[in-house]
Amino acid sequence: MTRSLLLPIVIFLVSAPLVAQQTRELPQGAPRTLRELTLESIFDPKSKVEFAGAPQSGFVWLDDKTFTWPRTNGRGEVVRQSLFDVEKGTERPLFAANRLEAAVRRTSGLSDAATKKIASQRRWNFSPDGKAVALTIDDDLYLYRLDSDDLTRLTSAPGEEQQPAFSPDGKRMAFVRANNLWVVDLGNQRERQLTTDGSDNILNGVFDWVYQEEVFGRGTFRGFWWSPDSTRIAFMQTDESPVKRFTVVDHIPTMQTLEETPYPKAGYPNPRVKLFTVGAAGGSPAEVDTEAYGGSDHLVVSVAWKPDSSALTYQIQDREQTWLDLDSWSIADSTSRTILRETTKAWVDNDGDPLWLKDGSFLWLSERSGFKHIYRIGADGQIMRQITDGRWEVRTLHGIDPSEHWIYFSGTERSPIGGDVYRVKLDGSALTRISDAPGTHIAKFNQSMTQFVDSWSDVQTPAQITLRRSDGTLVRTVDANAATALGDYRLSRPEFVQVTTRDGFVMEGMLIKPPNFDPAKKYPVYEHTYSGPHAQQVTNAFGGAGQTYLYHQYLAQRGIIVWICDNRTASGKGAESAWPVYKKFGELELRDLEDGLRWLESQPGVDSARVLLNGWSYGGFMTSYALTHSTMWSAGISGGTVADWRDYDTIYTERYMLMPQKNPEGYRKSSPRWAAADLHGNLLLLHGTIDDNVHIQNTIQFAWELEKAGKLFQMMVYPKSRHGVTDPLLTRHLHMEMVRFIEENLLSGVETASGAHLASEGSGSPKALVGGP
Repeated sequence: MTRSLLLPIVIFLVSAPLVAQQTRELPQGAPRTLRELTLESIFDPKSKVEFAGAPQSGFVWLDDKTFTWPRTNGRGEVVRQSLFDVEKGTERPLFAANRLEAAVRRTSGLSDAATKKIASQRRWNFSPDGKAVALTIDDDLYLYRLDSDDLTRLTSAPGEEQQPAFSPDGKRMAFVRANNLWVVDLGNQRERQLTTDGSDNILNGVFDWVYQEEVFGRGTFRGFWWSPDSTRIAFMQTDESPVKRFTVVDHIPTMQTLEETPYPKAGYPNPRVKLFTVGAAGGSPAEVDTEAYGGSDHLVVSVAWKPDSSALTYQIQDREQTWLDLDSWSIADSTSRTILRETTKAWVDNDGDPLWLKDGSFLWLSERSGFKHIYRIGADGQIMRQITDGRWEVRTLHGIDPSEHWIYFSGTERSPIGGDVYRVKLDGSALTRISDAPGTHIAKFNQSMTQFVDSWSDVQTPAQITLRRSDGTLVRTVDANAATALGDYRLSRPEFVQVTTRDGFVMEGMLIKPPNFDPAKKYPVYEHTYSGPHAQQVTNAFGGAGQTYLYHQYLAQRGIIVWICDNRTASGKGAESAWPVYKKFGELELRDLEDGLRWLESQPGVDSARVLLNGWSYGGFMTSYALTHSTMWSAGISGGTVADWRDYDTIYTERYMLMPQKNPEGYRKSSPRWAAADLHGNLLLLHGTIDDNVHIQNTIQFAWELEKAGKLFQMMVYPKSRHGVTDPLLTRHLHMEMVRFIEENLLSGVETASGAHLASEGSGSPKALVGGP
């Protein structure tokens, strides 16, 4: 590693949103007083302002001409279930909520509050024809037909029915009960049990904690897949018996509640997984042969069917994810073959399932070049063509049109901090950006890829929804979401910058300066970070549903420079930018953050003696690591920190660090608890007491080492909170506590942007902590 420090190079890129609410012109002679932000206006559940307006999401195309979405107000509450006709541009209710509530009351006897909750849910499980939805009421399944208000009870056996899924032909529904896979015929409500060995340890068709968290996506627990012809179901079987249990304690009840979860920590046994197929009409499940991989310490990371239902494709990896195989299992002769293997110089990410073409070839996302791009792969697994290329990323492969002429995807070709929608021909020609305004576009295409719903925002503008044709031309505005409240407050314009590190990597950064910034004065710095692989924080998008963005604006109003700089491994600039973290967390991230801060400290108006670093989760780890391995920050707020990487789960940790048995020195050097004696600066530790992801054990272990080393620090815990503090009252308190610590370390005895001398308010004053000057 080079130790010379080159002067960073910087380029300023000032954000220029289409809707600049805080700089609007006022009529001559009509002076306007802009309001100051307070913590209550951002976080208090009773008095918070709807700064982001009412951003809409949850769009579901029912067919090529209609889509639904749960219309919400500014507080995220569903106010209407809407159905939008794209040809007419008209909106009507998806169903009459009062009729659904009445049908539920008649059938189940639920209370009014419970029935209203069912009718106002955000996500709906639609039948393939879009004319019915599956409902779970008191642990039983029901079918509600939208056109007739008919509610049919499908199950009545004891036990919860989990993860219901319609068959593609709409005639059956599969679900999991007591960890066994079942189907029910929708016509006669006849149930059929497909597996019989489900138990507390054997899970059929449903994922455990680590597979939903780290492989298939947080909150994705469904572990079965219907064949396109509706005749068979593939399912994962997970054996939890080797996995050590971890106990989470809820201290609030008089008699503590214990929650025991199978949680495989780095180096400990993983769940054993198998893959099966079974006929939807019954019969013995057939196990997919994975004997070629030897033993059971491998990961099944994706499962899908070929369009003609002739074969099952699945992706399998070694435990430490150094390679990935795409395999195919033939239904006709129960044989398997490997289509291709992915390898890199570090780990391999699962980038999605193959998109099959009519000739048997398929589209495939791969990071083999160091950047994620689209490839066309032949049926024999050989590359036919690399379709996209360059030092940018394809983020989402949306699909290909029925004629297989245009491929549609989202990526970062225009900007690494934004997101645009593109199309390219199957032969790799005519790459075209079809989204217009700079910022971040999130596309939802219809089935034939002729139109898409475009959700656009930038750093100053909350999400606005339009309907567009496949060439990007505007059909109509669906929801303008004016978010007028933003224009009533004194907000600073964020500045995007680029900073070059000592070895030449260009990092993306963002500054929010205090209003009326005076470069002749010296301002303290609040730096926010996450720093984890592929986890950008500097993006040209409206952040954190507005709360994070407004909180940063609040700090700027109090005379603090807000600084965010993405180190290279978090930058989103291709897999090659993340690979250098391999086998060692913290070291390179810290060096990049130091380079970013050195650049900032060279700018006018920055007080380098008062800099506070803040982060949560990986950002909490990075804050703890920075304050124990550097002297550049005077204080830090570390939330939900990983203090010892042996405490975190196998699949995430071993992907980057290998098993502790193979990399003991890397684990020790990467874990802040072992450097507690080197703590520099003031530290505030925050954690949820029932965090089932990054256990509070991490913070307790770190605190113990700090105490033994004679290091003073502060700590606040949040009961009944998991990895995120989500209770509105506790969220308010969390930010009150953070502001108290920030005042203590950055603003004590100095003037704020509005001229108030904070020392005169007193550190315990509710007015000072909540309302601000």
